[in-house]
Amino acid sequence: MNIDRQLATVRRISELKPIEGADLIELAIIDGWQVVVKKGEFQTGSLGVYFEIDSWVPIHIAPFLRKPGHPEKIFKGVDGERLKTIKLKGQISQGLLLPTSILPFSPTEGEDLTEGLGVKKWEKPIPARLAGQVKGNFPTFLPKTDQPRIQNVFGQVSHQEGLFEITEKLDGSSMTVYLNGSADGVKEAGVCSRNLDLKWDDQNAFWQVAIRDDLINKMVRLNRNIAFQ
Repeated sequence: MNIDRQLATVRRISELKPIEGADLIELAIIDGWQVVVKKGEFQTGSLGVYFEIDSWVPIHIAPFLRKPGHPEKIFKGVDGERLKTIKLKGQISQGLLLPTSILPFSPTEGEDLTEGLGVKKWEKPIPARLAGQVKGNFPTFLPKTDQPRIQNVFGQVSHQEGLFEITEKLDGSSMTVYLNGSADGVKEAGVCSRNLDLKWDDQNAFWQVAIRDDLINKMVRLNRNIAFQ
């Protein structure tokens, strides 16, 4: 099952912490995230609209994100700004928290507002050697290499629930190589980037790995539908 990234959601503030030496700002804790907010704007236990890091937020929602005199920035047709992790008064701030009063309705806790607010997932431009020639969208019979961040499931896991694995997200690009047989016995092989099925291309970095390690021939010898990610 593919996981759609919920970039803008209605979250409950679990805690507010003072910041030493700061009179105008404080630290809000939302699940596993922490965000610097204006002092007095929120209360512990109240709801807010939380925007995750790497959200591309339309500028009309938060015009203060753009410094005066800076030109407009367009990404996927939206004039906005990217949210990054920053440091304020020595505190890490992850994303943006706005009052629910920015909405023309009363939201419910956990509500996903990503599409309704026009928020996009910011992504770096893909280098030519990774982009490749597109054969089609990512195959629907395969799961994408998506996993939820621990910050977003912070209250849903505990040490008492059994074994768990801790992993760290590193910079890089996910790759899928698959072999899939149809009912008439014809097998189709392919190489995919994170979102796309790519045509054979020995100049493409994903295909170069598949060719170098002879992955598709090895999969054929297994004589089964299989994918490596």
